[in-house]
Order: sequence, then C-alpha cells, then structure tokens
Amino acid sequence: MCYPSPPAWLCLLLLHVGLLCPALLPVAAASRRPNVVLILTDDLDVSLGGMTPLKKTKALIADHGLTFTSAFVGSALCCPSRASILSGRYPHNHHVVNNTIEGNCSSTAWQKTQEPYTFPALLHSSGYQTFFAGKYLNQYGSEDAGGITHVPPGWSFWFALEKNSKYYNYTLSENGRARNYGQNYSVDYLTDVLANISLDFLNYKSNNEPFFMMIATPAPHSPWTAAPQYESSFQNVTAPRNSNFNVHGKDKHWLIRQAKTPMSNTSIQFLDNAFRKRWQTLLSVDDLVEKLLKQLQARGELDNTFIFFTSDNGYHTGQFSLPIDKRQLYEFDIKVPLLVRGPGVKPNQTSKALVANIDLGPTILDIAGFDLNKTEMDGMSYLPILRNGNGTWRTDILVEYQGEGVNRTDPSCPALGAGVSQCFPDCVCEDAFNNTYACVRTVSKDHDLQYCEFDDAEVFVEVYNLTADPNQLTNIAKTIDQEILEKMNHRLMVLQSCSGVSCRSPGVFDSRYHFDPMLMFRNQGDYGHMLSRKSLKYNSLL
Repeated sequence: MCYPSPPAWLCLLLLHVGLLCPALLPVAAASRRPNVVLILTDDLDVSLGGMTPLKKTKALIADHGLTFTSAFVGSALCCPSRASILSGRYPHNHHVVNNTIEGNCSSTAWQKTQEPYTFPALLHSSGYQTFFAGKYLNQYGSEDAGGITHVPPGWSFWFALEKNSKYYNYTLSENGRARNYGQNYSVDYLTDVLANISLDFLNYKSNNEPFFMMIATPAPHSPWTAAPQYESSFQNVTAPRNSNFNVHGKDKHWLIRQAKTPMSNTSIQFLDNAFRKRWQTLLSVDDLVEKLLKQLQARGELDNTFIFFTSDNGYHTGQFSLPIDKRQLYEFDIKVPLLVRGPGVKPNQTSKALVANIDLGPTILDIAGFDLNKTEMDGMSYLPILRNGNGTWRTDILVEYQGEGVNRTDPSCPALGAGVSQCFPDCVCEDAFNNTYACVRTVSKDHDLQYCEFDDAEVFVEVYNLTADPNQLTNIAKTIDQEILEKMNHRLMVLQSCSGVSCRSPGVFDSRYHFDPMLMFRNQGDYGHMLSRKSLKYNSLL
C-alpha cells in the first residue's frame, strides 16, 4: 500500500487544502520548528509488562530518548483520557466523563466547546500541517455526534475510525468521506493501513511547513485480532501472577469486593488468552513504529522530529479477581508508558517526574513555540525535563472517573441490583453507576501515595503507600497519620475544582504548600457545599 507515485485520494486532499501535489515539487529546506509525531496506543498497560513485545519501539525511541517512569492518565478510560490528551484538561473541565454520548464522548457539546481549542487546532493555527489517522473518540461517527462527515477543526488531513477499535470490517472518515474496509489482511488490517497512510503523508506532504502527526492504533484493544504472521506468537505467555492476581480485594470499594475469588479455571484461561492476543496485536504496532522512523530517517527529517509513544490508559488481567478491563483507580489502570525522543533529548534516559496525559498538549505546543499563556489548559509542559532533565515540577495529579451504568438490574445478574455494567457471564462486573471516584496521586522525593474518595452511599475512602505496597493490597485509610489524611482530603477538594493554572498549585508534599484547615468548613456557594460534603468523608474516618 506504499505507492511509488502519489495516490489519487491524497493529491485530491492536497488540492482541497490549497496545495499542489508535493511529489511534483522539489523538496524544500527543513523547517526550523520541530515536527512532532504522537503514537497513541489503545489500552496499553505498563505495570503488567505491556511494553515487553515492543522491542523495536524501545530500541528506536526509548534507547534514543527519555522514558518517564511515573506517567499517568487523568481518567482510566478511553474517551475521557483521549479528551484530556486533546484538550490538556482534566475531565471535570472538558466534561467527557465516560465512553457514552450521554457522558459527552464526541457529543455535540464537546464539538462546540472543546474541539476548537484542542492542541492540534492551535498547532494548525500557528502554521503546522496536522495529520490524524486511527481511533479518535469512541463515539466518533455516531449519528448523534454528527456522523463521519464531521471533521474536527484544525486537522489538515483526517483519517478517523468510526467508533471503537476494530482490525477488520470498519469505516474510516477520510476528510469527512466514508471509506469501508473489509477482511483482506493485505489491504484492510487497520494497524497496517494506518502505517501506510502515514508513510504516504510523509512522502507527499508540503515540505515548506512543519508537521504534526497523531497515529492512534487499535492495538492492543479488543477484539485482539492479530496479523496472520503473529497469530502463533507468545504461546507460552500467561498473564503475570503478581501478588494482587486472583486475590480478594478486601478493604476496597464494593465493586472490587464483589469479584469472585478464587476465579474459575475458565475465567483464568480466558484472561490468559486475552493477554497473549493483546501482545500479538502489539507486534504490528512495533512494525508501524519501525516503518515510520525509517521513513523519517530516509527523508532527513528524523533529527528534527519529536516522537511521543504512549497509551490512553492501562489495563488489568485478573488483578483483585477482576477478569479484564480498565476504569479502576489502581496503578495497573492509571499508569501508562511514555517514551519520547527528539532534538535535544539525550539518549537512554529515565525520569521519575510525575507527568500526566493533560501535559501532552502543553508540551507539544511548547515545542512548536506556542505561547501557553494563551491557552486554558490544566497541564504543564515537560519540555524542560526533556531537554535538561530537571526543573521545578509538580508532586501530585488528579485522577477522576464517573462510572457507567443505568438504574436498572442486569437480567443475567439480578442479585447484584441496579446500576452495574460490563458484567461477565459469572456476574463479575467491571463497572457501575456509582463507581465514581476521585484521587490524588502523589509522587515526591519522600512520598509515593494515592488518596481516593468514592461518591457513593458508603462514602468510601482508599489510601495506599506505594513505596511499601506497590501492588496496593492494603488500604491504609484508617491507619495513616491523621494530619496527612486531612491534608490529602483538602488537596483533593482543590484539584476537583481547579482550572488552568490552579491545577498546577503546590501539592501536599511540596515545600510551597499552604494548608488552611478552615477551608473545609466554609460555605461558599456550590464550592462550599462540595467541601462540606467531602469533609464528612474525612470525618467519618476519624
């Protein structure tokens, strides 16, 4: 699918945006502003070895750049996380709370209030060619979201998957026009199609402007369909048997406690098979990365291009006896890989700096020379860390999620009551309408903590010391120092109501932090109501 001359569809698109077909033009001098490529995988964990199959990716990006070891998402679910990546904002500010239209996933409200201000739109306004290929938001292309004729503002070239991840038998919106794909591996396998479209863009784009590419692969999301040549890979691999595998989630939220322990042999066989298939799909992603970087190198553009490799959320396979999914507050779901190489980035480096997916937009805009003061993003640019390996940095981030579910009973699992969703045949459910929580995730010189509150009738709180308990087996909410508990409770209130620069205020373990205990008891309209409600949660633990 890599053409020796410009494919007709690409020339037509180039003419549509006012450019001549570049294959007919001489190559211009490279732009002084760097190019940027963002490769976004779907459901790729880092805590359970998800990077293991990606040997070429690690060699081509990590070995030539920097690996962040404390990279997290603001919400452990596809659509809210992708909305945070695009907008640079936490879910409570971009209002995409889950994967449904009702949860604002690709809704008309999102399109009107957020899409015009995403970082790709701002890049485009500052002179960048912008290219998208792959999965956008889970409800993209739905009739209620404007169908596939909708092309978000700011994209020069648009090849977006209709709805959720697939590998065959899907539809792409090619600059607003539908193109259907079948089940012939050589021309239809989505990861390879994305690779080939991306290579075509590199070959036939304008050479007079810098470019931004966002390539969003389906892998390793279900249905885990591997390319034929990889279907026999990893036959002896099973899901990791960590200390939190197939154990009861005692002292945790009711949704975790309802999982059946020990899991049945059938459930374990299912999740082991899913784990293998996930790895198999990643081998095609590894090929995509290799092809892309080789092409950049051949064109003489690699040295002036930043490459980011990450995921929208993590994943679990049997942890706390939950079969497979994401959505939960634990490390395996909220922690993601983040590899970066580019001009000025030293090779084979690691950083413990606490970064989040809301930082991708500000960082890429900073690379482009865009004035971040002209944005309303919650995140921070970590370009100084990429180039210098240091600088003043945050000590905490917010993680938040609003559960999916409706107020009716699943007929196959009546004993669980109303509101559960994502249920397996043995009535172990991965989500519920009141699986709604917010957490402060703290990483500082002396502390590695997570403090979480659930918005439910239990007023449930979970706290973990990740230094002593990396697999989050023991909830220390009732034993942690009361002063720390009080400060974390206060900090969570601040982050849940933050916007823009206030989201970057000093955390509990930052020397600049100021704690006013009376803040929890002041009544200041809606904000005061929120504080008093959350104070009740804290007081119930004392």
